[in-house]
Amino acid sequence: MLLLALDTSTSAVSVALWDERGQLASSHVVDPQAHGEILAPGIREVFATAGRRPAELTHVVTGVGPGPFTGLRVGIVTARTLAHVVGLTAAGLSGLDALAHRAWTSGVRERILVATDARRKEVYWGVYDLDAEGIHAHDDPQVGPAAELPADVRALPNVGRGGLLYADALPTRVVVCEDALDVDAADLADLARRRLAAGHELLPAEPLYLRRPDAVPSATVKSVLRR
Repeated sequence: MLLLALDTSTSAVSVALWDERGQLASSHVVDPQAHGEILAPGIREVFATAGRRPAELTHVVTGVGPGPFTGLRVGIVTARTLAHVVGLTAAGLSGLDALAHRAWTSGVRERILVATDARRKEVYWGVYDLDAEGIHAHDDPQVGPAAELPADVRALPNVGRGGLLYADALPTRVVVCEDALDVDAADLADLARRRLAAGHELLPAEPLYLRRPDAVPSATVKSVLRR
């Protein structure tokens, strides 16, 4: 196995290369404005560091969100393109799952909230139970203002940048993984490896959008297109 994981669904541009024994190389840069400029060099870096070639890949996995429209599609299009070039089909994983998995590998065994930055003063969020077997999502991910989450959800220990941005509404951080702010491709890779080994299918490499993109065609453009 040689698995490349990448994610651009949060403020980080993250890449990790793993084999059956564990991580070979990784790149993780926090810059919410430069996903397109940082991702390709990060991919080249992990292959160079590990002394491996893209032609050796057996799996390409990308975070499918939820996340902002523009940043999210950078990672997904790159994963699809690279997978196609080497004769593979890219697969996907939820970024919220990856953050929950970070908490699980850090030793957390309780119900938690995963909340990432959705901008517009909102968070992408999901509730997970973490036990000896792994992570278990309660429902599909959702988006909304942190202060409007149900009271019992807001009281849960949380991971993700959402709890840092909206500490008044989400006051209880998971202490053992305070650094779990953005999705890390290493967590995606480890979770993918475990699920594949257990015979589970991964998600398709399709973006998980929970709302319309910020950028939409103007009325002028729409009128021209109708002609």
